[in-house]
Amino acid sequence: MNTNLKAKVILSLLITECILSVSAQQVPKIYYHSKKHVTCRNGVVVSAHPLASRAGIQILKEGGNAIDAAIATQLALAVVYPAAGNLGGGGFMVARLSNGKNITIDFREKAPVAAGRNMYLDEKENVISGKSEDGHLAAGVPGSVAGIFTYYKFARLPFAKLIQPAIDLAEKGFPISAAEANDLNENQEDFKKYNTVMPVFIKDKGWKAGDILIQKDLAGTLKRIRDKGAKGFYEGETARLIVEEMKRGSGLIGYEDLKNYTAKSREPVVFTYKNDFTLITMPLPSSGGVLLPQMMRMVEDRNLKQLGFETVPSVHLMAEAERLAYADRAKYLGDVDYFKVPVKTLISYPYVRERMKKFNMDSAGNSKSTGAGIIPESEETTHFDTYDKYGNCVSITTTLNGGYGCRTVVGGAGFLLNNEMDDFSVKPGVPNMYGAVGGEANVIAPGKRMLSSMTPTIALFNGKPFLILGTPGGTTITTSVFQTLIDIIEFGMSASDAVNKPKFHHQWLPDTLYVEKDFPKQVSIQLQKMGYKIGSKGAIGRTEVIRVFPTGEIEGVADWRGDDDAEGY
Repeated sequence: MNTNLKAKVILSLLITECILSVSAQQVPKIYYHSKKHVTCRNGVVVSAHPLASRAGIQILKEGGNAIDAAIATQLALAVVYPAAGNLGGGGFMVARLSNGKNITIDFREKAPVAAGRNMYLDEKENVISGKSEDGHLAAGVPGSVAGIFTYYKFARLPFAKLIQPAIDLAEKGFPISAAEANDLNENQEDFKKYNTVMPVFIKDKGWKAGDILIQKDLAGTLKRIRDKGAKGFYEGETARLIVEEMKRGSGLIGYEDLKNYTAKSREPVVFTYKNDFTLITMPLPSSGGVLLPQMMRMVEDRNLKQLGFETVPSVHLMAEAERLAYADRAKYLGDVDYFKVPVKTLISYPYVRERMKKFNMDSAGNSKSTGAGIIPESEETTHFDTYDKYGNCVSITTTLNGGYGCRTVVGGAGFLLNNEMDDFSVKPGVPNMYGAVGGEANVIAPGKRMLSSMTPTIALFNGKPFLILGTPGGTTITTSVFQTLIDIIEFGMSASDAVNKPKFHHQWLPDTLYVEKDFPKQVSIQLQKMGYKIGSKGAIGRTEVIRVFPTGEIEGVADWRGDDDAEGY
């Protein structure tokens, strides 16, 4: 059997495994389920959907490396996880290759050339509610496809092989879960309101678990990418469909925006924690590249291990570090290609120690009086990790911003567009959809990349791969990565507990400490007595972790908060 035929047979079996066998009288069943924990020795893929994780692990089994697996997983997520997996969004990739090379690739969306800083304001310069979140005008220029082809150079297998699982899933369809059915049903009215061509996501009688979602137009777009590479998306038929969609809905993305979009290799943020640990994360426009080292260094000289996991003192210390870091985020952070950001100062030990002088161990801080430091120099997202037997590590976070992005599907092309324009400072000082406040550093400008919270991260222990992690969750992303690292490094928790135990989040404004429903009640009560306003969040993030042990064993953990899945072999 030749290689191409063999690949098609394997991929067909993969899809067939999850396709239903139903009659008119039968209740549909789903023939796949989420694995939340896996241990193995050859490779692991952890993502937001079982079918995407399976596509990635199959590529590893067929001789691909972690980058091959990441590409297959990312493309499959664009089909099976439409709320966040995407072709019409963007993201960040952090990788550590087996030869010791660190890679960070920025494929964040950009503002169209026709965009301007006041585009979402009325004649009195007040923000027009919803304009930066809903419909065509909310979309930035997509970067996901450019990102994939930028890191494809580190892969081993033919691209056609990596994209085929996604094509099959789109063309043949797959059964949706109860959670997916519920999400689609909740967005029916928005799909009708913000589309000029009705997409396949609309179903008059509503979706239910086990229904088959077939996306023929998306399969066509994927085939053009397979045959013509990045040009199959940014030029030709797909570009025409995007631009025509923009014209029908008064959007701004044009041919020039698409043709000129490029992903960008950036210098990784690499910092140490207590000498033994080296952390590699994404630089700006990821705010995580500043906030994560800031927060880790703010608590580095404190005895967290002695304070204990989610005790009043440890939560108080970590929440105040989060408050101080997010105050700096609001003032200083933006796209470094457009605005001078004092990154070295912000993450320096003298600066973070000066900031921590504001910490009072007996009482909560106050965000009205706690602003950014003085420097003399001028939620819906998805994350996945891959690791292979060669030692390659990949951590990728991609996003449409809100769930299903701007809820606009490109007519004839079948993919959703992002609403990332809301991640700019639509008006300095006015919160975005996640409550984050920004300043001049993050105002809208043509071609500029909006600030992000996505924080894909890799941790080394004594120079060797230790953790690969990340999460979706809007502004809660960086605090969740911070807490997961501290839980494992300082509190000695298992990866499963670090992922699944309740989390908390503070982002300066609003001045509220958010906790998940299972957060210890007595700790909340004591924190309130210290002056904290406590707010409740249903779920904070969906953290994915791969842990590598010195013995060679690899552990994958998928978050309980969704249909997330860990696969290994």
